[in-house]
Amino acid sequence: MNFGIRLSRANMKNKNNSIVTVNLNLKSVNSDSKANQDSTVNILNSNSKSDANTSHQYQWQIGGSNFSVIAGPCSIESSEQFFSTAAHIQSHGAQFLRGGIYKMRTKKDSFQGLGAKAFDLVSQARQNFRMPFVAEVTDPRQIADMYPLVDMFQVGSRNMYNYELLKDLGKQDKPVLLKRGFSATVDEWLNAAEYITENNPNVILCERGVRGFDNKTRNMLDLASVAYIKKFTNYPVIVDPSHGTGVRELIKPMALAAAAAGADGIMLEVHPNPDQALSDAFQALSFEAYSDIMKDLNKILLAMDKKLNF
Repeated sequence: MNFGIRLSRANMKNKNNSIVTVNLNLKSVNSDSKANQDSTVNILNSNSKSDANTSHQYQWQIGGSNFSVIAGPCSIESSEQFFSTAAHIQSHGAQFLRGGIYKMRTKKDSFQGLGAKAFDLVSQARQNFRMPFVAEVTDPRQIADMYPLVDMFQVGSRNMYNYELLKDLGKQDKPVLLKRGFSATVDEWLNAAEYITENNPNVILCERGVRGFDNKTRNMLDLASVAYIKKFTNYPVIVDPSHGTGVRELIKPMALAAAAAGADGIMLEVHPNPDQALSDAFQALSFEAYSDIMKDLNKILLAMDKKLNF
């Protein structure tokens, strides 16, 4: 059977950025600040710019020969949970810190995130750890409040079809991580990206699995889509094996498989006490499990001629 390949306008090569730059802009801190006292704080970026000693800009690139790791808790729950996670993932190779501020949940009684109460925690984490922060925006009305805190906006699976949100994100000057809808075809996913790239070319796609007929995993992680996107488009693409499997024991093999399939990065949910996580505890990685993935990831990246994005 010949399925063929139909290239829509969204699929065409040379239309999009194969490398997306993420900027982290921070104000200078006093010499006695926590960031300068804490020995666990490392600046993991070699490209730092200062402006009259009043602010600093750090840059990371997603795509090309770089392999990026975005990690952190599904939801920000407390300062201890958030900061300890940030310190651990940074010390074991992650470049980007994720954390849910607003959470879209299937059940209305489930934890919906701290909302605006998390803003101060995010501000402190960005300042102390010098890591770009990635968070999901669930409503266009949240963009203005989140803009000073978020270095890369994330569009969740449920909102891939929220075209008004995508249009508003297209008006921003920050990168957008667009997750695949849980029932979306690759063409639908790519067409959704065009609502953003009309004005903002800085889009990173995230494969997070689609609904299948088997109940052994939360979703069916479609790594063929990664190979397709790398072959026929110029979008950087990362993989979320946490949502893609929903099974802790399967996250590592699928994270390594994603790297072998040519992905530009992975996105992982990490929690200091996974079983007590308020969001998606069943797919949260312990610190030890996360470190184990990072240890073996380098072996795959060496074979793929990629390197961790420091």
